[in-house]
Amino acid sequence: MRIREYTSADFDALRRMHAAQGFGYPLPDLESPLFISKLVLEEEDDCDTEPSGENSGDESREEGDADSPLQDASRAKSSPADFHRSSSRCHSRVSMAIIQRLTAETYLLHDPRVGTPRQRWQHFLALHNAARLHAAARGLDDVQAFLPPRVARAFGRRLARLGWMRDPWPCFSRRVP
Repeated sequence: MRIREYTSADFDALRRMHAAQGFGYPLPDLESPLFISKLVLEEEDDCDTEPSGENSGDESREEGDADSPLQDASRAKSSPADFHRSSSRCHSRVSMAIIQRLTAETYLLHDPRVGTPRQRWQHFLALHNAARLHAAARGLDDVQAFLPPRVARAFGRRLARLGWMRDPWPCFSRRVP
C-alpha cells in the first residue's frame, strides 16, 4: 500500500470508483483550484511472474487492468534494463482517494436591538446579495450556513426563499490539530 498525491493519470480510476459508489452526485472537477488536497491510496495487485527478458506480461493481466494509467506510469518510470532483470512484475492500482475542497462557512452577526424586524430583513437582503457576489468573485462554488437549532426552522424557511437548500447529507466536522 502506498499513499501519494493525485495525478491526472489517476482520473479514470477515480471516475470509476465514483460511479461504482452510486451516490448520485456528479464527480467533482478535480482540476478546480478549490481542491487543495488530493491523495490516493495505491495497492499492489498480485505479481505476475514472467521469464526474464520477456517484453509483455499483458496476457496475464485481468481484463479490467489493461487500460490502467498507473500501470503505464509504472512502466514509464522503469528503465528497460530494470524490466529485463526482473522475473516478476507487480501492478498497482488506485483503490481509494480523499480529496478536500475549500468551502466557506457563513456566519451572520447582527444586533437584534437595532431597527425593526422589517428593517433588519431589508438590511440582511442587501448584505446577503453583496456577500453572494463577493464569494462568486473569489471563485467559491458554494457556501454553508450552520443554523442554531432555536432559529433553524424560521430562519431556514427564509433562507430557502433566497435559494438556500437544506443539505440532505449529514454533516460531520473535525478539528485539524
